[in-house]
Formats: sequence, structure tokens, C-alpha cells
Amino acid sequence: MQKNYLILLLLSTFYSCKKAASPPPLPQVNSFYKPVITPDDRKTITPEEARTYHVNKTHQYEYRTGNPGNYEYNYDVKGINSRGDSVCGNINVQGKYGAGILTSDSVAEVEINTEWISYGKLKATDKQGNEYHLIVK
Repeated sequence: MQKNYLILLLLSTFYSCKKAASPPPLPQVNSFYKPVITPDDRKTITPEEARTYHVNKTHQYEYRTGNPGNYEYNYDVKGINSRGDSVCGNINVQGKYGAGILTSDSVAEVEINTEWISYGKLKATDKQGNEYHLIVK
């Protein structure tokens, strides 16, 4: 009798242990965020960005758009180029990298790509490879 119960227990255990089905793949999330910030990105705010537009005068940024963990910030900057000439402009930054436009007395507009190097300090380069050292205003 015990033998029958033991066989019944083993069979029920065997059939109840199925391989777990893999979960269905997650749906692809459509995002309005661009993988790379471009200088033209700071010129307009898309309707999607307008919904998350935020201004906070206690911080250094002019405004930010996006959601937590994926914010894009807009800053006014000033600094010098490699020759020591004064420059100023406006940039958008997402994470460590960004892009924007600089102006100076000698050049009307220069498109730049930026990288944070310290708190409030950025290093920028233009298409010709000229380097700029900037700080957030």
C-alpha cells in the first residue's frame, strides 16, 4: 500500500514540474528622445517636450524637458576659445554630452559639441576641431 502511495507521489511530482515558459518579450517603447543632442535641438521644443517643459529659477539651467532619468537641460554658457577670445552661447545637454551654438565678436555662430568636465564646467569642440572652455552662467 505504501508502495502505491510512493509511486503516486513521484508521478504527481514529475508531472507538476514543467519547464517554466519564458515571459513574452517587452514591447518596444517609442521615445521622442534623440540618442544624440544636436545644435539645432535647442532652437525648437517639440510638442512632446512641451508637455514636460519645466523652469526652476533656483537651478542654473534655463529649462528642462523630459522625464526622471532622461532629462534634457538648456543652459546659457560663457567662456573662452583656444586663442583666449571670449565666447557665449546656449546649449542643450542630456547626461554628460550636449550641443549648441556659440557666438563671439569675431564669428557670428559656431556649432559645438559639449562634454561635462566638472560641476558647471564644460569642454566644447567645433567642426574644425577648435576647443572651447565654458562655464554655465
